[in-house]
Amino acid sequence: MAKFLVLYRSSIPAREMMASATPEQAQAGMEAWQSWASQAGKAIVDMGAPLAAGRSIGGSGGGDVTGYSVVEADSEDAAAALFAEHPHLHTPGDSSIEIQEFIPMPGM
Repeated sequence: MAKFLVLYRSSIPAREMMASATPEQAQAGMEAWQSWASQAGKAIVDMGAPLAAGRSIGGSGGGDVTGYSVVEADSEDAAAALFAEHPHLHTPGDSSIEIQEFIPMPGM
């Protein structure tokens, strides 16, 4: 089984999105995430967390990462299928999900 880092991206910072949500919207958002997590089941290694704005060290640092998760799947396609109807894709701010496979390092 391969392990994948999942990056949630949005043009709206997670802190701003959370601060502007009504209690009802926050509850609905949590329920959507919990429903997705229930469907993904044991594939979730680390549910992750929202992330505050950070900084880039070197390079251009393109795009804003607003959260992360770690999942296991048989392939990149199988990992991508876990996120086909993910609630993050329905949030404002040109939201997207990036999936990166962890590459085992020899001798580590």
